[in-house]
Amino acid sequence: MPLSNRVPELAALEVLVAVGRLGSMGAAGREHGLSQQAVSARVRSAERQLGIRVFDRGAGGVQPTAEGALILEWASAILDTAEELASGVAAIRGELDANLTVAASMTIAEYLVPGWTVTMRRKCPNVVTSVRLSNSTEVAAQVRAGDADLGFVEGPVVPNGLRSVEVARDELVVIVPPGHKWIQRAPIAVTELAETPLIQREPGSGTRITLEHAVPGCVEPILELGSCTAVKAAVVAGNAPAVVSSLAVEADLNDGRLASVEVEGLCMPRRLLAVWDESRGLRGAARDFLDIARASG
Repeated sequence: MPLSNRVPELAALEVLVAVGRLGSMGAAGREHGLSQQAVSARVRSAERQLGIRVFDRGAGGVQPTAEGALILEWASAILDTAEELASGVAAIRGELDANLTVAASMTIAEYLVPGWTVTMRRKCPNVVTSVRLSNSTEVAAQVRAGDADLGFVEGPVVPNGLRSVEVARDELVVIVPPGHKWIQRAPIAVTELAETPLIQREPGSGTRITLEHAVPGCVEPILELGSCTAVKAAVVAGNAPAVVSSLAVEADLNDGRLASVEVEGLCMPRRLLAVWDESRGLRGAARDFLDIARASG
């Protein structure tokens, strides 16, 4: 059966979906390199072809009609399927040569990203994945600026202006070296933790942000370091406590190099999030990488 003449071409569907996502003809035009007038003309043409008014126009922008919301949902699914077809054809022909830039917070980069990149290499052997290590605040900034296609952050707060989805969870734990006085006295009070100078990650890191939300008013740290590995080494060398991700210390706790200390009434779970720029969307290699991360969580 031939495709119905009521179905617009893919290029027209892309414009419709962009207008619906951005809420503006002008913004959709900038995304697609078109004038606002050209976008408006394409939308009117698509609406005539569909026989349905997709958008209500107003001074504050455009909003999908009830019927239009359904049209946009179906159109998005068609575009996703078309992208899968294009990627599959390119892979078969050996032409999938696009690079992928991933920015990841230190904990995620150290303990989760290596496994994801190995799986990505097997799934998409012609995609070169570049990983940038930063703290969570810097990762969000790189994604907003378009310097990274996809980001991974830790912490209790979703960065402003970005779409997000949970890929895993972990929990922050208080660690000390073997023989530390807290081991025999545990559980310790939250006030004692707050009043003790800790070895901490740098400001802007997901670990630091989560701790500050869970235990407001902590005294100034005795030392600030830029990675979990450095924090763990400093705990042993300096005989001082720290708060780190459970992902980072599982092996150290099992073999006795470090010990965890319970704090009364304190639990510090957190979501590990993938983030991306909503206006650019997430397709191709970036979506493949996200699917791998979510499947492993």
